[in-house]
Amino acid sequence: MKKLILTLGLMMATQAWAVTDTYNIDGTHSFANFSIRHVVSKTSGTFNDVSGVITLDPTNLNTATVRAAINVSSVNTGFGKRDEHIKADKYLDVGKYTQILFESTKITASNQTQAVMQGKLTMHGVTKLVDIPVKVLGYGADPWGGQRAGFEGHLTIKASDYGFGWATGANAPVGDDIEITLLVEGVKAK
Repeated sequence: MKKLILTLGLMMATQAWAVTDTYNIDGTHSFANFSIRHVVSKTSGTFNDVSGVITLDPTNLNTATVRAAINVSSVNTGFGKRDEHIKADKYLDVGKYTQILFESTKITASNQTQAVMQGKLTMHGVTKLVDIPVKVLGYGADPWGGQRAGFEGHLTIKASDYGFGWATGANAPVGDDIEITLLVEGVKAK
């Protein structure tokens, strides 16, 4: 019995010493890049207004949480007319849907740098569970006296799952699969 109490006490003490860090997503160094089929090729772009909070224990990614938002109006494909077209009602409908939101529900780590992040992705008024394989790119000091963490994630979603109606049939000019690469840099909260 004494051994069991001692073991439980050590486990609780170890958990109490676990360090959870909070990182605020740095919007100037974080991006959600996408590509989608267009006619016979692909077109790509970036949402360059990403915000949110990541909490994690660097030694145990299973305890991490992520809440992130993307300003849909920040879409940038490098061509202004196309950006305005994408923002219109037929596609992103930025007048009605201003953000894409992600909130993690579970993290399953395979080691200290790789994990699969499951969570709720809300876009265009629809919420779906998604799995995002993520990689920790590193932790370190920045030139301004702060601490940073870098992350990369990849996923593919179906536009039709989120209520976008353009992707109908084999001859549709825009495809149904949207490939997304997340490049996120967080600044450790002081």
